[in-house]
Amino acid sequence: MKLSVPGRVTATAVVAAASLLVGGSIAGAAPAPAVAAAPDIPVADVKAHLAQLQSIATANGGNRAHGRAGYKASLDYVKAKLDAAGYTTTVQQFTSSGRTGYNLIADWPGGDTNQVVMAGSHLDSVTSGAGINDNGSGSAAVLETALAVSRANHQPTKHLRFAWWGAEELGLVGSRHYVNNLSSANRAKISGYLNFDMIGSPNPGYFVYDDDPAIEKTFKDYFTGLGVPTEIETEGDGRSDHAPFKSAGVPVGGLFTGASRAKTAAQAAKWGGTSGQAFDRCYHSSCDTTSNIDDTALNRNSDAIAHAVWELSS
Repeated sequence: MKLSVPGRVTATAVVAAASLLVGGSIAGAAPAPAVAAAPDIPVADVKAHLAQLQSIATANGGNRAHGRAGYKASLDYVKAKLDAAGYTTTVQQFTSSGRTGYNLIADWPGGDTNQVVMAGSHLDSVTSGAGINDNGSGSAAVLETALAVSRANHQPTKHLRFAWWGAEELGLVGSRHYVNNLSSANRAKISGYLNFDMIGSPNPGYFVYDDDPAIEKTFKDYFTGLGVPTEIETEGDGRSDHAPFKSAGVPVGGLFTGASRAKTAAQAAKWGGTSGQAFDRCYHSSCDTTSNIDDTALNRNSDAIAHAVWELSS
């Protein structure tokens, strides 16, 4: 998440049944197809991606920042996974601060291309660290959700597109470049953009964007099914890659576990963790490594991403 201007709970078992029972009230009518539930996203698989991103940062000066070798290596890692899984990938190039940046877009074949559901995250870190929570966490969970689509050979009604943005930390540069280069017709085809920026904070909260009501309800209902209370996300409002989409009139939503703001006593009472301490004490610091992740938050949010992708694309 960019700087502000001033400074196994198994989801599928709890949320919904795997199919809908359809009555045969109309003689001779074929039964409606069952709507499959999203698969569980194994947190170990998400963490394996984080370990790879950490290794990439370690081998490239300790970061994965825009215009640095660590960012391009991170993009190449994600792209190779998607190419092997059957996605059509596109690398979009742009320039910011005198350095070349890249967005990675991955389209899953099929679905109505006039109704596109997008899920995205920024892949770059700040220069001071590996950026494993910010935003390896969102990038790895979106990647594993995309791979789960492939493993399930999921064929939703709507078209699925996943994205990994560059230069978010410099002011949402990559996502803004993508949105600004869409024709008005293609912008209108995006029925929803889901953003995931910091979803494994070590002292986590469970925050849901309150932008598009239908997307917000999808996430809130999911966490209600887990018995996990949520709050409306305010700390990062307008500071991540959903903002260019929202400005262009695209319905947006997303999840967040908190950054530098301190957890209140009331929040600690309902979520656990430590009151008076930042949700992520390593925000934009060198200690944002693989040890800076809460596995439970990462697991719950990864499953929530898959749930929303399946639900909103059906």
